[in-house]
Amino acid sequence: MRRSNAEYAKVINLVARGLNDCQIARASGIPRSTVRDWRCGQTTRRHADSRKACPRCRAPEHDFGSLPRTSYAYLLGMYLGDGDISEYPRTQRLRISLDMGWPGIIASCAEAMRAVFPENRVAHLRPDPRSRCAVVSVYSNQIACLFPQHDAGPKHLRRIELTDWQDELVREEPEQFIRGLIHSDGCRFVNRVHVGGKTYEYPRYNFTNASDDIRDLFSATCDQLGVEWRRMNRRNVSVARRDSVARLDQFVGPKR
Repeated sequence: MRRSNAEYAKVINLVARGLNDCQIARASGIPRSTVRDWRCGQTTRRHADSRKACPRCRAPEHDFGSLPRTSYAYLLGMYLGDGDISEYPRTQRLRISLDMGWPGIIASCAEAMRAVFPENRVAHLRPDPRSRCAVVSVYSNQIACLFPQHDAGPKHLRRIELTDWQDELVREEPEQFIRGLIHSDGCRFVNRVHVGGKTYEYPRYNFTNASDDIRDLFSATCDQLGVEWRRMNRRNVSVARRDSVARLDQFVGPKR
C-alpha cells in the first residue's frame, strides 16, 4: 500500500516525541513494521509522489504553501524577536520567551504554535517562579526547516535573511509579522513631552532589537503597510506619527 508524505511526517513527529513503534502504530494506523522501517531510515517506501526528502529532517519535501499563513507570519515575528531553537540528538525545540504580565500575548503565541505544529504538544511553563519570564515551546524535528534562520550563535552576530517562500508569505501577511515582532520585542506606550509649562501626551510604538537585519525587516514591512518610522538609535525604531500609530493600533494595540 502506498503511503503519503503526510502519513510519514506524522510518524516521524511521533518518533520525535518519544513514542515506541506499537504506540505510533495505534495512534497513526500505520503498520508497526512500516513504522520500524521509517524509524530506522528505510524511507524508500514513502516516495509515492517522487519528491525529494528534506536534507535537514529526512521528511518528504515540505509544502510550505500549505502552512497556516496568518499563524506562521505571527510566529516568525515572535521567533525573530525573542525566540530560540535548541538542537537535540533526535529533535529540536522552539522556545519563545515572554513576560508573564501579558497573558493575552502568551495565549496568542501558543495558539499560533499549535496551528503551525498541529501534531505536536505545545507547552507553557515558567522556569523560574521568581522571574516574570514565561516560555512557550514545542518539540519537532522540522523546526529548523520552518525557521531556517536558525544557526549557531546569537541572531545579532550573524546574517538574518528570509527565504523566498518566507518573504512571499510575509508580504501576504505583513500585519501578523509586525504584530509578532512587536509582541516579542516591542511596546506601545504613552510619550509625555513638557513644552512651555504644558504637558503633551501621545501614544507611540518602539521596536527594539540588536540585529540590524531584523530591524530592517521590521522597517521594510512598515513601509509596505504605509507606516512611517524613524531610527531612534542603534537598537530602536520608533513609530510616532498619529496616522501611523493609528494604523498599528488596528492590528497590534496595547499589550495585554
